[in-house]
Amino acid sequence: MARLAQTAGLSDVQSEILATVRQFVDKEVIPHAQELEHTDTYPADIVEGMKEMGLFGITIPEEYGGLGESLLTYALVVEEIARGWMSVSGVINTHFIVAHMITRHGTEAQKRHFLPRMATGEVRGSFSMSEPDLGSDVAAIKTRAKKTDDGYVVDGAKMWLTNGGSSNLIALLVKTDEGAEKPHQNLTAFLVEKPEGFGEVAPGLTIPGKIDKMGYKGVDTTEAVFDGYQIGADMVLGEAPGKGFAYMMDGVEVGRVNVAARACGIAIRAFELAVEYAQQRKTFGKAIAEHQAVAFKLAEMATKVEAAHLMMVNAARLKDSGERNDVEAGMAKLIASEYCAEVTQDSFRIHGGYGYSKEYEIERLMREAPFLLIGEGTSEIQKTIISRGLLREYKSRS
Repeated sequence: MARLAQTAGLSDVQSEILATVRQFVDKEVIPHAQELEHTDTYPADIVEGMKEMGLFGITIPEEYGGLGESLLTYALVVEEIARGWMSVSGVINTHFIVAHMITRHGTEAQKRHFLPRMATGEVRGSFSMSEPDLGSDVAAIKTRAKKTDDGYVVDGAKMWLTNGGSSNLIALLVKTDEGAEKPHQNLTAFLVEKPEGFGEVAPGLTIPGKIDKMGYKGVDTTEAVFDGYQIGADMVLGEAPGKGFAYMMDGVEVGRVNVAARACGIAIRAFELAVEYAQQRKTFGKAIAEHQAVAFKLAEMATKVEAAHLMMVNAARLKDSGERNDVEAGMAKLIASEYCAEVTQDSFRIHGGYGYSKEYEIERLMREAPFLLIGEGTSEIQKTIISRGLLREYKSRS
């Protein structure tokens, strides 16, 4: 049993799930990750294995066919999967966010229509908030849904859909005319069903193709172009126009815990690779782990891994308890993603010239870690969220 990133107080069920996932990662993910990543191949067999384990429904309530597990359980599962290959965790991340939003905010009809099939992985979700010119200013969304006698007509372009081609359900945030003064109260979330694939997948909806990325290979990242796309009013999430921003932010909040977990997983793997290599590689007649400069670096890396894991676990447990966790989730995402980048780079340095070779895993991790500095909000956005929360709690009375 590894010393780092252990979680106290887990139930027997949680421990059994994590042991099963770790075994799956060691046998089915790590041995194939390099080849699949370098060829940018979708991990179809790995996805089937996750379906069989019930991971697509891990947090979906049992009454809808899921396992009914907590956010903490899910985050720890993601940590294990990302340790093997971050792209695999990306396959279930947006799916999890969409399932969470439907569970929390959907109508009963929407829950019964989507959740049982999402639990088996038959329906897989993607999350669409960003746009080509949007950045972090969500309230400036340009994609519009105009109300008609039959529902809505959607026009506009969305960007950075993880699983955009391989999913068959999109949680879509667009602008509607609710007459509200505050821009975010004129945003509505839709549940868009579509076929898998690329091109014009439905009348008025085109998924142009995969975006070629530096890392995060295998999983497809796409645009989505809406041109006169018609959708019924019953596909407004919760049948509540104007509430989309709040619903999406709830999804992003759990998504930040997820990104923190992914960062922890990559950092754990980077440390594992470094500590193993440092004991095998010899210079000046002894293993480089015995040189103080390397030994101290390993100590710093392990401390960062442990700190990030603990903050991620704390944020997940707060959300599970029903308490507000926007500050804690922001802190966890901030420190985990920054430490992940640092630990990965330190591992790369310990590997020396071999770290630059595609034969070594650390080369892949070096391309994956930077994505987590951006996903679910940049570090600067996290600092904004954290500082606002702190000022709210520590408001001056002078």
